[in-house]
Amino acid sequence: MSVRKTFFDQAKACSALGSPFTGKLLELLGQNLSRKTVIGARVLDWQGDASNHGDAVALRLAGALHALVLQGKYPPLTEAYPPNDASEEQLWHAVQCALRENTGQIQQWMNSPPQTNEVRRSAALMPVFLSLQEQFGLPLVTSELGASAGLNLNWDMFRLSLNNVDFGKPNSTVHLSPSWTGPLPPNCPPAVIGKAGCDLNPLDPDHDSLRLRAYIWPDQSARMARTKAAIEIARKQQVPVACSDAESWLKQRLATRHTGAVHVIYHTIAWQYFPKDTQLACTTALHAAGEAATPNAPIAWVSLEADDKGHGAGLRAMVWPPGREYDLGRADFHGRWVNWNGFTSRHR
Repeated sequence: MSVRKTFFDQAKACSALGSPFTGKLLELLGQNLSRKTVIGARVLDWQGDASNHGDAVALRLAGALHALVLQGKYPPLTEAYPPNDASEEQLWHAVQCALRENTGQIQQWMNSPPQTNEVRRSAALMPVFLSLQEQFGLPLVTSELGASAGLNLNWDMFRLSLNNVDFGKPNSTVHLSPSWTGPLPPNCPPAVIGKAGCDLNPLDPDHDSLRLRAYIWPDQSARMARTKAAIEIARKQQVPVACSDAESWLKQRLATRHTGAVHVIYHTIAWQYFPKDTQLACTTALHAAGEAATPNAPIAWVSLEADDKGHGAGLRAMVWPPGREYDLGRADFHGRWVNWNGFTSRHR
């Protein structure tokens, strides 16, 4: 696949996910990038998999440019970004100048893959967690693999509205309201007595706020406001996110039996990025721990991950005891909609 094609493919994806501006920006980059600039040459001669399933080069460059805007470092580019309504010619001229005059910062930004922490995925997670809490009559201990900045570790601090019924924390500054189909989950107050996460490159809500915000596109004002609110909650909650690979950290977490609580291990749009050996080791460790689980110390493995079963991501849970897998439904990758089956449907 050519590098230019990755920009056009990602442009379509961004437009479909509600950012027509970023779609237009990526199209312009795909059409007009040249080796006349240091950045252009690096991108077009990218060493490695430039696609969104690999190094996501198009998103790296879009994030680098948006970071300049958020920092106010390059006014001509800011003037071409929303809420301003610039023509394509004005936008491309500003981008060209930014690439030439901010080479150092953009080069540095291009060295790291995109990293987001989509808060709306908690709209799919909260119904699962509340169902498990009610099913066992126990509070929860939660462990997130691939937690990034840990924003979704604070799902119990969010307000979720489903068909005009509120769940979670009333009056929370993070309000999730996905399009919802299916029965409503149990409406019990979240009871979380322990939480932690891990990531190979954990982001700190204080020091890495710019990185979290740069990959929320400039015409996604509601998403930006929601993420800023989640960052503030994370700053106050101070939930630890360990710098660790999933296998090592998970084995450490599973070594402790949480008697009197449901231990929930979960991940969202992260599993596909784990090496195959890591996936196998985590699966083996979870099943071994599950076989030793008891009604007073149950374990649940919850995932929201891409699959080949249909639109969006599959929402599934494996629960011990009795060691049963559930097809809980499907959800949008960014949590805009959830089609919920609940714990009535066994996975086949």
